[in-house]
Amino acid sequence: MNLKSSALRQVLAVVLLITGFYSCVPERQFEDLKKKEKSCQDDNARLKSEAEQNHTLITELQQQVTELQKSTTELVRDSTTQGRSLRRLTDLYSELTKSYDKLLSNNEKLLAGNTEETRKLIADLNHLKEDLQRKEDQMKRDSAALQTRQGELEELKKSLKDRETKVDELQSILSRSDSATSALKKMVSDALLGFQDKGLSVNERDGRVYVSMEEQLLFASGSTVIEKKGEEALHDLAAVLQKNKDINVLVEGHTDNIPISGTLASGAKDNWELSVLRATSVVKIILKNGSIEPTRISASGRGPYIPVDPANTAEARKKNRRTEIILSPKLDELMRILDRINVPK
Repeated sequence: MNLKSSALRQVLAVVLLITGFYSCVPERQFEDLKKKEKSCQDDNARLKSEAEQNHTLITELQQQVTELQKSTTELVRDSTTQGRSLRRLTDLYSELTKSYDKLLSNNEKLLAGNTEETRKLIADLNHLKEDLQRKEDQMKRDSAALQTRQGELEELKKSLKDRETKVDELQSILSRSDSATSALKKMVSDALLGFQDKGLSVNERDGRVYVSMEEQLLFASGSTVIEKKGEEALHDLAAVLQKNKDINVLVEGHTDNIPISGTLASGAKDNWELSVLRATSVVKIILKNGSIEPTRISASGRGPYIPVDPANTAEARKKNRRTEIILSPKLDELMRILDRINVPK
């Protein structure tokens, strides 16, 4: 009985061992599958990162290919002219070489023939050889000259581009100057509106504003003393000039063509002196009525020599007896650009 129990216990132990063995096998397989899944996920992440890097590299390479294609197009265009000249010279050189080879072949054939003709042929051959050498030398000089001309052309293109840039700057300044002149004309017209039916007019010509005042607004006949209404007009004009400090002022006095007899009370002995004294009187009133730099203002007398109406009538002479105040925007910036591009002023 004890033997049977012992044998039974051994059998049960074997059965339990086998059962435990088979129950452990699926767990190990599951663990292996989990490890493989983790490995696959890691590989997938790595491959995805490499794919993104490759996509970025492809994009950069495509940009480089585009730049290279652009550079190649420019090089082909620039070398077209030189290529044509070199092809022409190469064709000429090839033709001369063929002629030389042909004569050389004929020379070998004639060496066994007539000696006199052979000597003549040799002489012709030597002349041809010298001519060929001269043409080859000329071809080299032409090629060098062509390269020099191409270099000069590039310099001219660069110079032209620089000049175009400066001309654009000049045009921009001129446009701003025209706009400033138009704005100045409107400002002056508005300030002197009350005097424009009393012998005063405002015009814009050649980038400048002309304020023209007839004699009746400023002076009595033959006088250089400014009347009250004229002084009021000049006071209003001075207020505009005081606000616009980038304006140069030229005051021109004009008279009619009737000669002065004797000496006027002002001391003027002729029309020219009268025009100068009147211009000076206007300048003094402008400077008196505002803090304007005297360096901005010039006075000149033109006498009867620049009439607005050349007719020899009383109406024409009335128009010619006037004082013109010419307002010009300062052109310092414009002059600097003209100096840089060597444009005659």
